[in-house]
Amino acid sequence: MTDKVNIADFLPEMAAKQPDSTAIVCPWRRRGGSLTYDQLNRRSARIARGLENVGIGCGVRTVLMVPPGLDLFPLAFGLFRAGAVPVLVDPGIGLKHLKACLGNAEPEAFIGVPKAHAARALLGWARPTIRTKITVGRRLFWGGLTLNQIEELGSDADVDAVATTGADDVAAIVFTSGSTGPPKGVVYRHRNFAAQVEAIRDAYDIKPGEVNLPTFPLFALFDPALGMTTVVPDMDPTRPARVDPRKIIEPIQEHGVTIMFGSPALLDTVGRWGAERGVKLESVRCVISAGAPVPPRVIERFQSMLRDDAAIHTPYGATESLPVATTSSHEILSETRHATDQGAGTCVGHPVPSIVAEVIAIDDAPIERWDTSLKVDAGEIGEIVVQGPQVTREYYNAEGHTALAKISDGEVVRHRMGDLGYFDDRGRLWFCGRKSQRVRTAQETLFTVPCESVFNTHPEVFRTALVGVGEDGAEVPVLCVELESAVSRAQHDRIRSELLDLGAGFEHTNGIRTVFFHPAFPVDIRHNAKIGRGELAAWAAPKVKP
Repeated sequence: MTDKVNIADFLPEMAAKQPDSTAIVCPWRRRGGSLTYDQLNRRSARIARGLENVGIGCGVRTVLMVPPGLDLFPLAFGLFRAGAVPVLVDPGIGLKHLKACLGNAEPEAFIGVPKAHAARALLGWARPTIRTKITVGRRLFWGGLTLNQIEELGSDADVDAVATTGADDVAAIVFTSGSTGPPKGVVYRHRNFAAQVEAIRDAYDIKPGEVNLPTFPLFALFDPALGMTTVVPDMDPTRPARVDPRKIIEPIQEHGVTIMFGSPALLDTVGRWGAERGVKLESVRCVISAGAPVPPRVIERFQSMLRDDAAIHTPYGATESLPVATTSSHEILSETRHATDQGAGTCVGHPVPSIVAEVIAIDDAPIERWDTSLKVDAGEIGEIVVQGPQVTREYYNAEGHTALAKISDGEVVRHRMGDLGYFDDRGRLWFCGRKSQRVRTAQETLFTVPCESVFNTHPEVFRTALVGVGEDGAEVPVLCVELESAVSRAQHDRIRSELLDLGAGFEHTNGIRTVFFHPAFPVDIRHNAKIGRGELAAWAAPKVKP
């Protein structure tokens, strides 16, 4: 056994230091309430003991399908305390993907709300492997136990007890969103989670007593480990772009939120509403936005609601490794946005201290072993590769995907991000798009983000997406354009002409001569920000003249 590490160890420590501090707040009209650190610690201990009593202990893979609220946090920490392995799948990925993910994970237990259990039973999710069923709420025809019964079974729990797990023991299986390929189960070990908490704490100077409003549930799970109060917003986390801005702004102001997490789509929606009304979020010192590049104008608009010394931070990373690098709104708005608008890509900042990042030559094949000869020179676009304690080593039950994404380097494993980028002469990393989405014409290779950024400067454009139509190596570059909602169809010809003029001004975009307008881009469920370029390419293909 390696050194004992368990992410749940943080909870009894924090409960001893600040027992009466509020850990979780749900400021909703229905199902609202709060938990102090002492209450969260005691409840998670009872749940852990109860789970162990029904066979959900060390190493038992357990699906957790419970929405954000007063049950999710005690359950998550209860599972970690018991040494079980939570299986976390975003319910928004669709029923087909959900069934495939759960079949792949081979869970032995399922904890969920009635709606999740009904779907599991009717659609046969992981039917061959699930033996233990626990319902959070009213149990119906599927049998098993309720969460209340589990807590009763654990009434004799030791409030300080946490399972003895090693740094390399599996802590959780977290599925990717599937926005740029099939969803894959990322194997997190306890050392990965511990390193992630430390990296996030240090990168954003998070201290106990801070108040966080996280609009993405997974980002919130480790708030208690950082000593923060979590304010759970009343929203559908699978549709951040459609959030009611008042349900974000009001709890921020009411609870004195100091930190918030929001996807680029959520910042856009809330920022538009708030900036139009002169809203000020005086308590907020740090906004964190991830999941896709955040357009500079979205940052500028949201920044206008913050005080001068507050900043929007845009960490770069992925489910397999987070955070990798980070930068702030002050650097973006004062400097890098100008280069972005001219096609330099999106600056994601310097790598965090625990990460070693490299850029290697673009290659779609597996790379078995690391060699420094793979690296390209600074300024040259290649694939971003990272190594560090928060970098995961493999996918669960997916050897082919692991071979494509991982490079062995002695005792460590380097992760291929699948993203393209480069280092500038100041050691900052610039993101240029997904490797799988580059467009290869007969004359050149085009990278999505540097091209789209040029066209995104048009004031009537909401966003653009570069896709390739045709055979690889002879693709026709097509610019798909989603306009601002107030722009009428009668303006299309004028805007197309203006976009072509914009593109003609840069060497890397002057070959893009086909422009199509799309009513609403397909986007990922998790963040509503990653564009479904594959779907757009299929939509555009019949429109391209041979």
